[in-house]
Order: sequence, then C-alpha cells, then structure tokens
Amino acid sequence: MLNFLKSESLRSYNTFGFSAVADLLIEINTIEEFQLLLESKEWKENSHLILGGGSNILLTDDFHGLVVINKISGIKKVAEDDETVTVKVGGGVNWHEFVLFTINNDWGGLENLSLIPGTVGAAPMQNIGAYGIEIKDTFENLEAVNLESGEIESFNTDACKFGYRESVFKHKLKGKYLIVSVSFRLHKKNFHKLSLEYGVIRDVLEQRDINKPSIKDVSNAVIEIRESKLPNPAEIGNSGSFFKNPIIDSFQFEALKEQYPSIPSYELESGQIKLAAGWLIEKAGWKGYEENGVGVHHKQALVLVNHGQGRGRDILNLAKKIQSSIQSKFGIELSPEVNFI
Repeated sequence: MLNFLKSESLRSYNTFGFSAVADLLIEINTIEEFQLLLESKEWKENSHLILGGGSNILLTDDFHGLVVINKISGIKKVAEDDETVTVKVGGGVNWHEFVLFTINNDWGGLENLSLIPGTVGAAPMQNIGAYGIEIKDTFENLEAVNLESGEIESFNTDACKFGYRESVFKHKLKGKYLIVSVSFRLHKKNFHKLSLEYGVIRDVLEQRDINKPSIKDVSNAVIEIRESKLPNPAEIGNSGSFFKNPIIDSFQFEALKEQYPSIPSYELESGQIKLAAGWLIEKAGWKGYEENGVGVHHKQALVLVNHGQGRGRDILNLAKKIQSSIQSKFGIELSPEVNFI
C-alpha cells in the first residue's frame, strides 16, 4: 500500500530549510515499492522530483507534482580479498553514517569524504569530493531503476562518465533513473594509502601531535576542518559549498597571480589549476553579505545561507549577483554545485 501525503511542506527535506510545498509526497523504502509506484496513477499523472537528503538542491518555488524521497537502506559486504572489501549500500543511506561505518571497520578510501551531507544515492550523481578524493576513486558500480521500464540497470565507472562534480546522471540521464544502491571497493587498513595532499589535513594532524595517522585520525581531522569552516544546516539553512571551485589554465593563473600573489591554488595532473571559489567570493567583498533574509556566510564565503526569512528565489538572485561580480573582477565564471528546482 503506497502512502501519499498531500500538500506536504518540504522544509524538512531540504537543508536550506525552505518551506516549499509539494502537491504529493511519498517515502520509498524498497526497490519493489518504487517499482509499484511507477505503475500508479499518481506517478503517471504528475511530474516528479526524487530527493535523497536534500542537501544539494535549491527549491525556488512550490513543486506542483509528486516528490519521492529515497529511503532505501542497507549496508552489505558483497566481496572480499586479502587487500580489499566491496560494500553495497542502499541509495537512501545517510552518507556520513556510511563513512563512519567504513571507518569503524578500518576500511580506507572514504575518510576524506567525512561529514559531507546527503545520501549515498546522491553521491555518484555529483561525484562528490573533498580534500583530493572523489567518489570515482573507490566506486565499483551502482544499480538504478529505469523510470520508464521499471527495470534495474547496472552502471560501472565508464558508464557514469564522472567529471568534476559531474556524472551522466546530471546531463544525458538526468531525471531518468533512481539510484537504489552503490557499491564501493575499499582497502583494508594495512593496504590503504592515506591521501594527505591537502596541507590543512596535515596541519590538524600536527596540532594533535599525530605522526602516524590512522584512517580514523584522518576522518576526525576532516570532520574538525569541515565543522570549523561550514555551518551546520540544523542551525542555519545551507547546502554546503554552493559553487564549484573553478579550474583554469596555467596562463590565466599566472596573470591572476601577478595581480593577486596570495591567491590559493591547487595544480591538477592535467596541468590546469583549481582555484578556491570561496577565496574569490571573499576577495570580491561578499563574505557576510545579507539581503532579503538570505546571505553569504560570515565565516565561509563559499556557503550561501537562509537566515530563516528568505526564499529559494532570493538565494538564486544572490547567486547570480555573485557570479556576475566574480566574472567582472577576475574574468572567471563560477558554476553552481547546487541543482536548481
């Protein structure tokens, strides 16, 4: 029996805390339940929006259709050898809770992605990443239900077409699948090489006088860094990093460095340079800015926030102003990480 809620507020389903209203809403707990939903008139007669943790969306208005909340759970070890273990995880599982599960089992590969909000099913859509690590580094495959046929299909790394905060599910296959499970191949602790390229992680470990860090030590350091930089959505509405860190060529970077010698950067294997979007936004004077009940966080300029009185369209308008400002000042185009709905 499918349980539909009518005229349901989405405040608790998006981390910005905007009180947009959905005409219909349903929580799905199993693949079979979702396949049954696909046959219902509520699905067939309405537009649809599928949500996980609601941490990477901007609701710009009420949603006139059916909102589906992915609550498919489960964590299962499906393969193992001397060095690695492969774990299959339900798409509705909270991402950070899953990362902590791997840490507690001494399985390495996801520790740098600690405390990222959202669900496991949303993670490959964005190819989420932090501190030198991305989902694609440990990704094995995913299973997704085709919204037209109702069939379960499998996608390997090549099929997902991962890029920087990108995948095929944000473009060609956008809105065509529900990701029901994701499998990761992780390394056992004695065979895992920690990723400490980002100096800020090393700084925290040194402050804690940790010379030989464990997987858990790195996770704790990342959690400390994120908590110091990013506001808790439970305290002030936000979606974490609103914009992608821009990537430019070395010629443009050298020109910028002449004008801004202290500009932070990270050289990629391709020779391109990744810049810190938050630094650009702060340098342009937006840090702490407020208007119409929304604003730029006073500690981290990369985060746009809802002070409680704003609307999604106010965040959208502010984002456009910031993009225009950065283009004018630095000649750099900022792209949002957040999906606008």
